Amino acid sequence: MVRTSRRAKASGTARLAVGVAVAVLGGAALGGWGPFVGYSVDQIDPIGRFLFAVAMVLLVSHAFGELLHRFGQPRVLGEIVGGLVLGPSALGLVWPASTQLLFPAEVRGALQQAGQIGLVVFMFLLGSELSIGRIGGKRLVAAVVAGGMGLPLVAGAGIALVAGGSLAGAEADGLGYPMFLGLALAITALPVLARILLDLGIDRTRVGAVAMSSAAIGDGIAWLTLSVILAGVGASGDAMTTAVLGVALVVVAMLCVRPLLARLVRSTLLGPVLPVVLVAGAFMFAAATQFIHLHPVIGAFLFGLAVPRDCAVVERANQQLQGFTLAILLPLFFAGAGLGTSVALIGSSAAHWLLFLAILVVAQVTKVAGAGGSALLAGAAPRDALRIGVLMNCRGVTEIVVAAIGLEYGLINELGFTILVLTAIITTASTGPLMRWLDTRPSAVAPPVSAKTVRSVKV
Repeated sequence: MVRTSRRAKASGTARLAVGVAVAVLGGAALGGWGPFVGYSVDQIDPIGRFLFAVAMVLLVSHAFGELLHRFGQPRVLGEIVGGLVLGPSALGLVWPASTQLLFPAEVRGALQQAGQIGLVVFMFLLGSELSIGRIGGKRLVAAVVAGGMGLPLVAGAGIALVAGGSLAGAEADGLGYPMFLGLALAITALPVLARILLDLGIDRTRVGAVAMSSAAIGDGIAWLTLSVILAGVGASGDAMTTAVLGVALVVVAMLCVRPLLARLVRSTLLGPVLPVVLVAGAFMFAAATQFIHLHPVIGAFLFGLAVPRDCAVVERANQQLQGFTLAILLPLFFAGAGLGTSVALIGSSAAHWLLFLAILVVAQVTKVAGAGGSALLAGAAPRDALRIGVLMNCRGVTEIVVAAIGLEYGLINELGFTILVLTAIITTASTGPLMRWLDTRPSAVAPPVSAKTVRSVKV
């Protein structure tokens, strides 16, 4: 067993080294060595440049995912960091010409479009696997959701008002801007949290079930709140029309699409084309929400909610979609986010650094105190309440998605986007080590919950 473990580690190290080496050498060949062998980067076909960029993104993202996994972090965090490394915050600092050479405007645009496809499918999968109908300990979960979202939301809105225009985008008028910043700090990343719980071995404990249930309900509230915020900003057209059409789409999804999908799945008419039908439906709902001036991910998430639960055929279809989406398409979204994130925007400005530190500290303190304190008041043991607060501080992918939407709709500027991305990375990276420091083991917490309760809060 020891030899097998060593072989696995050696194999992983070899893959990591090969991935980084290929990406670095390939990038250098394309950008730096071209003139010496008789070609210019501008002479390369745009499709070729795009394909090379995709290859480099995948190699670097998964290499960092493997690296951070060795330090007890979820692989998705390494993929996020890999996207950040390719941008102006890392590679751009040591090789200033890299962005224009490797990721010119047309390549960045293509990467963003491919990343949007991955994001839409990912949000559909998240919605389709979200099941909160049989949650145990509802009083405790309700308290954690209220405190874990309410306190950070109020604190974030307060920071936005104090910071003024430092983080505000072009459309940051009225209450939309402070509400958005507060919502961004109130997020808990359900998919990453599920991975952390599994890695820690507490996914079947009461602490894990409460955290998962709270994050699941919080996700639904967050996307509903974001829809209201987007409906109210100037870029979304007439707010009342958007709101009415949004409600109509929800009614259609729940009263028409949901029973239709249930009937089609039971009849087995779709068979092997079910994944195609589900993805097409997610794209159609994403296009519909884009048409009514809401973000496409909201439509994909809504269509996912309409998919039948506890169905083996649907679960198999989701598994088929997950592999390619999580391994190939979603890293392209992270790369797009990384290319738009620049630590240099914080620069040498003491005010910017103070603002970043203030947001980081407030985000962590209010999340842990809000969720943990509410759990304590609801009757949880002090140690378990603290663990719940720490787990709810995991923001991960969800906050980056929300931050990207805020930047796209002009609610925050590039500095605000950079600060939120860094906050998501740091708070997520701290969750696992803090839980290990608290010595969270199945025997050290409340008794495990039943398998039925755990299955009812799926990711």
